[in-house]
Amino acid sequence: MTNILEMKPDQQVSVRDLFGIDMDLMVPAFSERDAHVPEIDKAYRFNADVTLAILAGFMKDRRVMVQGLHGTGKSTHIEQVAARLNWPCTRVNLDGHISRLDLVGKDTIVLRDGKQVTEFQEGIIPWSLQRPTALIFDEYDAGRPDVMFVIQRILERDGKFTLLDQNKVIRPNPYFRLFATANTVGLGNLNGLYHGTQLLNHAQVDRWNIVTTLNYLPHQEEVEIVAARVETMNNERDRGILSGMVALAELTRNGFAAGDLSTLMSPRTVISWAENYEIFRDLGVSFRLSYLNKCDEAERSTVAEYYQRCFDEELPESYAVGMS
Repeated sequence: MTNILEMKPDQQVSVRDLFGIDMDLMVPAFSERDAHVPEIDKAYRFNADVTLAILAGFMKDRRVMVQGLHGTGKSTHIEQVAARLNWPCTRVNLDGHISRLDLVGKDTIVLRDGKQVTEFQEGIIPWSLQRPTALIFDEYDAGRPDVMFVIQRILERDGKFTLLDQNKVIRPNPYFRLFATANTVGLGNLNGLYHGTQLLNHAQVDRWNIVTTLNYLPHQEEVEIVAARVETMNNERDRGILSGMVALAELTRNGFAAGDLSTLMSPRTVISWAENYEIFRDLGVSFRLSYLNKCDEAERSTVAEYYQRCFDEELPESYAVGMS
């Protein structure tokens, strides 16, 4: 069996054939799938510009950050590119519970020949650095300052990582790749939507070679994705309902941009609505359970107006005021 530390891309694949992008680019890929390679989602729709940015990361070892509103599929986009390249992938969510020790490593007590001994357990950074893997830092702008300065060490292309407690310097595997996703590009919680995000050190943001933005998909593409996710609605009658769902989601996004709403519908919420409709077969009930109950009560009349415009029927008044 091949040692994962010795694995390397052993083939070149066409961007045109693999992603349908009309460019004469060849990308390194693995011919065999490792246990850490994400599963391929055949329903996933790739954004050409974002895909090219991510592929540049795999091809030329560029540090790539994908920025955008929630629910656009930023992390999934990276994973699905990796899945088609058979590139091992590790994803870490930088929530408030991730500590410096989680990333670097720590001493742990283990049993060896019936005796308790202290042994250093590698954190996710040294583990990933030594392997041909794509490390994704999810919610990058939510990381704690002490954690972010640990990450800064590896943002240089040939950045070595020093384990001070072990007197050891780790050199990155030639096929280690680094990606991140963020909602705010390190600018903080400017619009009140992303509580917990941090203002990032500009010197650190500057170390990301490529920053790309993933926006919501065009109307018809989003309909196609929801239809692929909820296959029982992939028929002529229900596609009209799906189109109305996506249209309503677009109205909430416009309303959020205009300051009329504080909660918008992401594609993830639209899929939840379609899945709940599949259960209840009641558009109003499934809408309330999927989205309306997340809204401020003062804004529900606005949302009810959006609902009426998209489905030519009134949302029951009890729903609009948040009553059972």
